[in-house]
Amino acid sequence: MSGSRVVVIGAGIAGLAAAHRLAQRGARVTVLEASDRVGGKLLPGEIAGARVDLGAESMLARRPEAVALAREVGLDDRLQPPATATASIWTRGALRPMPKGHVMGVPGTAEALAGVLSEEGLARIQQDAELPRTEVGDDVAVGEYVAARLGREVVDRLIEPLLGGVYAGDAYRISMRSAVPQLFQVARTHTSLTEGVREIQARMAANQQTGPVFMGVEGGVGTLPLAVADSVRAHGGEIVTGVPVTELRREPSGGWRVVAADRVLHADAVIVAVPAPAAAGLLRAEAPEAATELDTVEYASMALVTLAYRRADTTLPAGSGFLVPPVDGRTIKASTFASQKWGWIADENPDVVVLRTSVGRYGETKILERDDTALVDVSRHDLREATGLDATPLETRVTRWTDGLPQYPVGHHARVARIREHVAKLPGLAVCGAQYDGVGIPACIASAHAAVDQIQGDLTAVRELTANPVQSLHGGAGE
Repeated sequence: MSGSRVVVIGAGIAGLAAAHRLAQRGARVTVLEASDRVGGKLLPGEIAGARVDLGAESMLARRPEAVALAREVGLDDRLQPPATATASIWTRGALRPMPKGHVMGVPGTAEALAGVLSEEGLARIQQDAELPRTEVGDDVAVGEYVAARLGREVVDRLIEPLLGGVYAGDAYRISMRSAVPQLFQVARTHTSLTEGVREIQARMAANQQTGPVFMGVEGGVGTLPLAVADSVRAHGGEIVTGVPVTELRREPSGGWRVVAADRVLHADAVIVAVPAPAAAGLLRAEAPEAATELDTVEYASMALVTLAYRRADTTLPAGSGFLVPPVDGRTIKASTFASQKWGWIADENPDVVVLRTSVGRYGETKILERDDTALVDVSRHDLREATGLDATPLETRVTRWTDGLPQYPVGHHARVARIREHVAKLPGLAVCGAQYDGVGIPACIASAHAAVDQIQGDLTAVRELTANPVQSLHGGAGE
């Protein structure tokens, strides 16, 4: 790898993580990014003088990749866990404590969901022990399987908002094998789902994982890609923004020709780290079968509404925020009390309280057609209904993530395997990003590292990720 020329297309966290690993291994790296900035869905910002995240705000710490990368690029002293991990569910007309004792919303016992579900819903869970086995085959939708075992109320009031926070998707379409692999494994081996969940919980207790489940960064997770980019440059790498790649072709010599704006680059290897539609366009000439598969990836759009208030005007419930089940008919799907969740925001801005809400799910386009003012108004309305907050904000910001979250429908794992099989036929080419092995930050970084290994001829990590995607958990409320 030392001295080889590698082009990385895309400067989101996956592309930057790939470039960072390449540069560390001595490659001559050029990163090409179509937009005018690096970071993709990680975006630092400011509101009423407060530093905030305008994209993803936390990263799973129980996987090593994201925290390790942050430390490698000098952010060790800025890593912070949430100040509170207590969240709520706004359902059936009240804010109710987020249940404990569940795996992505699936309980080990009915009692674990007491207070969130109705008496009928709790009684339905108990039927799981007497039901015959539900076959899952090669894959099954999370909502479909859990509803068959435990009833729709578990799906509609807990699984749906939790999975919706990760994928902005529909639990009745999302692949259990790809999105909640732990549950898929016990569904294949157990007749009773609740018994399988209790086994997962016992295994987790025996492993005695300590430390926070999630981690943030002082100044915002959006500062992570900036630090990674600085490290890539310090290792001699080049990062060029505002240059969309228009052509990717194999050269007779076996290398690659990359055309971007008025530049033509010749590379020994290329890593494609852009969303599925752009990746399909780039791969169509040399890997048409992979491009056809990438054309089938669907995306959900969403918007984040960030609001800043005078602290003197604001009284909020305790905790990090709340999730909202779609079945309750509200417009927002979650709210994060950012000043309560992240100690550094409160410390830096003692007179200001920052909140954010999220709107938009897969297939839900009407709400996102409204202008920014309307999205702020509906967010304030729902916040008032949920918490009583009726103050006028100091400032508001709406950040739209159009086609921001790839969907993981039933069969996603097989599609990813086919894409990788087609790409692997072309030496010196690899793909990575959120549309393959998990949408969370650690999953994107793991995907990037596997891509680097692949162009060096080592497919071990790619095969492992394709078989066992990284589960992306919900980071509290309003993630």
